Amino acid sequence: MDAEGPENLPAGGGDGPIVRRPLQEEVAARLRDLITQGTIAPGTRINEVALCAKLGVSRTPLREAVRMLAGEGLVELVPARGAVVRRVTLKDVTDSLTVLRNLEGLAGELACSEAPEDGIARVVALHEAMMDRYAARDRMAYFKLNQAIHTAIVALSGNATLIWAHEAIQARMKHIRFIGNAGPEKWAGAVTEHEQMVAALRKRDGAALARVLQLHLDKTLERVRDQI
Repeated sequence: MDAEGPENLPAGGGDGPIVRRPLQEEVAARLRDLITQGTIAPGTRINEVALCAKLGVSRTPLREAVRMLAGEGLVELVPARGAVVRRVTLKDVTDSLTVLRNLEGLAGELACSEAPEDGIARVVALHEAMMDRYAARDRMAYFKLNQAIHTAIVALSGNATLIWAHEAIQARMKHIRFIGNAGPEKWAGAVTEHEQMVAALRKRDGAALARVLQLHLDKTLERVRDQI
């Protein structure tokens, strides 16, 4: 999963030079952004020629990147069609968010009892960076920090099985969670919930953190239902 910290976030979406990481990982990150934002819509076939030209790479790293995203569940490899962006139904989304709701609720309780102080400080720093991106209305950078916060809270649980399960499901829900912030009212509501999360984590109030994490996932379903 592409849980990037504030120090290496791109300014926006899928354009721009590819730098730093191994090439196939950079291509996967850019392709993941394009899928997350809906630039490449669900059900769309991956056009290798167009994407190679857009990203300035050859087909080999692009195909390696597509295989990576297929492993995450963002892309399906369909006979006679090639790679296709995975399309989800309302039931897919409901089922996935229901499981995430329970995983994150448990993670919140465990984080408050198990996390070291420096781990909590890292989540607070991610939240502050996310709020800076919210103030700038930089939606993609905000979203990546948002997802990094959820990942970091789950990591603070110290439960390897919980971390693995959460990562697998969250990777498949990137576009859905991204569109949950479409529109100023929905975005503001999500921000308020994140402020409540950080307040509960700072107090090590596991019950409160579990409640707001679960509410956040319930609200996410409400916010995306009419867009699926």
